[in-house]
Amino acid sequence: MEPVTIVGSIAALASTLSFTPQAWKIIKSRDTASISAGMYMLTVTGFALWIAYGILLGQWPIIVPNALCLILAAFILTMKLLPRSKRNKVADALDPEVHR
Repeated sequence: MEPVTIVGSIAALASTLSFTPQAWKIIKSRDTASISAGMYMLTVTGFALWIAYGILLGQWPIIVPNALCLILAAFILTMKLLPRSKRNKVADALDPEVHR
């Protein structure tokens, strides 16, 4: 494997995984008070544009990781915007072990 492919793969993995701790924290705590909706709106927009860019170029290495990041960032944004009762229902469905 070429160095450029290794670096790109590690970068894609790190970018994608960077959202999982925040998403999991929201599921466990049901708390989104410290999350910036504006920041996540911009992040979701950015990932959507990266996907469009990747599609226009026909570059799956751009499309796939950005699509995964979009899903995670959109989940975090959705949880932030949902009313507490609905947020709790989503979190309960994903992690039924936590009872609040």
